[in-house]
Amino acid sequence: GVDLSRVEGTGPKGRILADDVKAHVKRLLSAGPAAPVGGASMPSVPDVDFAAFGPIERRPLSRIQKIAGPRLHASWVNVPHVTQFDESDITEMEAARRRLKDEAEGRGIKLTPLAFVMRACVQALQAFPHFCSSLDPKSGELVLKKYLHLGFAADTPGGLVVPVLRDADRKDVYELARELASLSEKARAGKLTAEQMQGGCFTISSLGGIGGTAFTPIIIAPVVAILGVSRAVQRPVYQNDVLVPRLMLPLSLSYDHRVIDGADAVRFTSFLGQALADVQGLLRAIP
Repeated sequence: GVDLSRVEGTGPKGRILADDVKAHVKRLLSAGPAAPVGGASMPSVPDVDFAAFGPIERRPLSRIQKIAGPRLHASWVNVPHVTQFDESDITEMEAARRRLKDEAEGRGIKLTPLAFVMRACVQALQAFPHFCSSLDPKSGELVLKKYLHLGFAADTPGGLVVPVLRDADRKDVYELARELASLSEKARAGKLTAEQMQGGCFTISSLGGIGGTAFTPIIIAPVVAILGVSRAVQRPVYQNDVLVPRLMLPLSLSYDHRVIDGADAVRFTSFLGQALADVQGLLRAIP
């Protein structure tokens, strides 16, 4: 089983002797196993003296960036990412939100589009339960969760954090909006507890309030999918051979290809688009 091309012969004219084979095997055993691909064997980024090219300023990473950076890097290296892009017609949803906005504010609730997106995600995750799972690499089993906690990316002065809204399937759109506001405020104030950032089954990253047309969000392992939401834009859409203005919401779904295949990803985003267009379904009370 020895590759003789790698053995150095010490016999006449470089002939490989039995002792050479034994010595080669002994060296291999003493060296230990080879470094895994994607681990210690990955090439490092070269060090560069940037000051050699002009003035620079050094600024330390925030505590959140120091914690999140290695986790994101580990997810990117270990999880085979694929991103499915889609869009949803939210014309009626946004009209209903604006109509209910003042009434909600009177009850102390800020009714944001994210609350509606979260409610639609709950419906999609109930229809596609393996999107609400985690892969156990040791046993080779898929862990299907019987609870539905949704994580959402929150932009804070110190960096990005992901609060987790628990039991999202038991809350209507108003309750989701109220809890979103509460968790977001705690995130900005740096008052989130460790428990409030754990246990998420699915993640939503909404950048619509800032801009953008699409992006490829990084899955935050051990979840298997993350939904990116960009800014909704009004554009002409054909309906019954007539161009009409519609408010279209870009969706970017990154998923773990070991658990989810492309066909299921398209089915998920299609279902999500239909759920966002069904205003009555989004506003339905939770029993």
